[in-house]
Amino acid sequence: MSENKPTIFYVYDALCGWCYGFSPVINAFYEKHKEDYNFRVLSGGMVTGDRIGPISEVASYIKEGHLNVQDRTGIKFGEPFLQKLFNDSSEIFTSVPSAMALALFRTQQPENELAFATRMQNAIYYEGMPPADWNTYGKCASEFGLNAIDFAEKLQNQKLLQLTQQEFEVVSNWGIKGFPTVLLQQDQKAYVVTRGYSSIEEMEEVLDKIQSEIQKS
Repeated sequence: MSENKPTIFYVYDALCGWCYGFSPVINAFYEKHKEDYNFRVLSGGMVTGDRIGPISEVASYIKEGHLNVQDRTGIKFGEPFLQKLFNDSSEIFTSVPSAMALALFRTQQPENELAFATRMQNAIYYEGMPPADWNTYGKCASEFGLNAIDFAEKLQNQKLLQLTQQEFEVVSNWGIKGFPTVLLQQDQKAYVVTRGYSSIEEMEEVLDKIQSEIQKS
């Protein structure tokens, strides 16, 4: 990561359906701008504390919400995930393990953190892998050349949990309440590129306006 480049922060949550739908957009945005900006991915902690529970508790919301995401973004939710959703699964929905996985992965391959975040969302929302299972993230990590068993074991660490909770606090202190959110940090100022789902064309238009504003100041 270059200290001379501005930084794009992508604030997401692995269990955020709109972030899943946004993943092709943010990846295309990254490919276009990775030479000009540093990119960081932060986990927002959408499903934590008393929000953690069986998928059945939020099934009615997701059943309607996933259709809205599909219609707007064109992304598909996989049959294995939908089977769990419509069969009243007792599988636990929690953002904490995926956020811990991203925090751990970042220490080993920071240049691939967006790709890893995307892979985790595909694992959950397309392949139907359980978000509360450490092995889900070990499998994802193995596709980046890391040892699956070793990675899953390292996730079960109190210091890593504390680091992850600090990341949630950073996002909260920034005033970010919804996901996805994309921020540009440049010249010690922060600018919102998108708050919620946007197309890449909309993001490019906003980024151009921000850069014009910066050049005038």
